[in-house]
Amino acid sequence: MNSISNTLNKRKQLKNNLKAIREESPFIKAQRMDVPEGLYEKCPSCNRTVNMKSNIENDYICKHCGNHFRMRAIDRIKYIVDEDTFVEKGLGYITLNPLFQDGYEEKIAKYKKETNLDDAYIYGYGQIYGQQCVIGVMDSYFLMGSMGSVVGEKVTRSFEYAIYKKLPIVIFSASGGARMQEGIFSLMQMAKTSAAVAKHSKMGLLYISVLTHPTTGGVTASFATLGDIILAEPGALIGFAGPRVIEQTIKQKLPEGFQTAEFLEEKGFIDIVVHRKDLKRTLSKLLAFHRRPN
Repeated sequence: MNSISNTLNKRKQLKNNLKAIREESPFIKAQRMDVPEGLYEKCPSCNRTVNMKSNIENDYICKHCGNHFRMRAIDRIKYIVDEDTFVEKGLGYITLNPLFQDGYEEKIAKYKKETNLDDAYIYGYGQIYGQQCVIGVMDSYFLMGSMGSVVGEKVTRSFEYAIYKKLPIVIFSASGGARMQEGIFSLMQMAKTSAAVAKHSKMGLLYISVLTHPTTGGVTASFATLGDIILAEPGALIGFAGPRVIEQTIKQKLPEGFQTAEFLEEKGFIDIVVHRKDLKRTLSKLLAFHRRPN
């Protein structure tokens, strides 16, 4: 019995020694090394690993399949607006908690710290290849770009600012829809922003809406789809309810590519799908063509 016990103890000791040797192996250590966060990302379209530094240099477009990655609002402005021409407006807004939702204030504080934004929308004056305009950009990295009271107010103010300056407005939408934490206060922003679009249109001013991935829910059902000209980036998901919800509701299989930018262009819902590398030039041409005489 002692012989069996001694044999088991020796095997256990050898196993521990082997484990210790493996732990000190440079090869094992190299495998365990942490990859810096954000250095690599998996493309949601082709599932291949993409180096984000080279991806940024390629305008946030996957070099393998051409998928357009989501962009932060500030990166979008840097990419579209002429250097040193953007002047941000509408700063200092405070997001309240009208329905006293547990954890909502903490969540807002977290996203403010992570994104350095006061909420999910930025707007201001800028130029696109010398063409003056008001530009607004939603940031899907701030609570999925959802539209609460502050976002609705800022979108409305951006149209009012464009009216005051007698300028066209370009808005990049990227949103999960109305912000559920604010309930009816969020849904009210749909009517509010739509009224602002109508007021801007009544003044004879141009509104170009650019739909990016994803544009859904109450944002799609309000200002995002009320543009005089509606552009979209390739592959962008655009719709109100999600495909799965629609299939469950109507009990039918949806067509392939349903709610993609290309599908909606084919059906006449979008004027044109524009590749990101061509977007700035396309916007400048549209602004120049519709420029009001002095």
